[in-house]
Amino acid sequence: MKIMSWNINSVRLRAPIVLKVMEEWQPDIMCLQETKCPDEAFPFKAFKDSGYEHIHINGMKAYNGLVIFSKFPFEDAQIHTRVGKDDCRHCHVRVKGIDIHNLYIPAGGDEPDTSVNEKFKHKLDFVEEMTQFLPENYTKDDKVVILGDFNIAPHEHDVWSSKQLKKVISHTGIEREMIETMRETLNFTDTARHFVPMDEKSYSWWSYRNKDWKKSNRGRRLDHIWVSEPLKSGLQAYDVFLDARNWVKPSDHAPIMVELEG
Repeated sequence: MKIMSWNINSVRLRAPIVLKVMEEWQPDIMCLQETKCPDEAFPFKAFKDSGYEHIHINGMKAYNGLVIFSKFPFEDAQIHTRVGKDDCRHCHVRVKGIDIHNLYIPAGGDEPDTSVNEKFKHKLDFVEEMTQFLPENYTKDDKVVILGDFNIAPHEHDVWSSKQLKKVISHTGIEREMIETMRETLNFTDTARHFVPMDEKSYSWWSYRNKDWKKSNRGRRLDHIWVSEPLKSGLQAYDVFLDARNWVKPSDHAPIMVELEG
């Protein structure tokens, strides 16, 4: 089973490249974040015509939003609110006995101080709530995938310069500590670092402001796919599809994908 995650930054604007990724890399399940599309305006037909009959959406106009496309039927599909906000940042489905949670964790604004930056507080509260949610709803024996745009780069080589970014939101000490605590709740495996050694650079996002993004390679690994213990032994591959970051009207994120047995 191939499971993909991608912050698409508008599903309607970038539907052509989503369809291109579907055709070229054939994920069985594709989870998008930042779809920026209300449910009533979602372009279902194009994706169903491409073989993705099963679609779970949680969208709103102009901001946030999630979708999960699947070639397999859903055994369950839910939408969750976080931190008391109905802002389309968490949904999940069950496919072939695996619960797949699609997250779009808040970016957090610019100032890493909760006393003056409500957006940063919202981000930390979201992660804290997820840290409570996971062990309340699952055990380490359950088959669970947590993925999406976490807006946090937890390790030194998940950013182009840990020293220069240590006080920049997405790589601050508190964010890195909290996202690791969340991962450790059910001993999830960070699939990227399962395949890519900790001392090697690995990114999934490059700013639009950097026109020659590939040459400078000032990236961050903000997008993640975690799997629970029962799925770890079935991990076969992890990929970041850099080509998609170079297409016409790209997202600033590249798609990431894991392949599991079964």
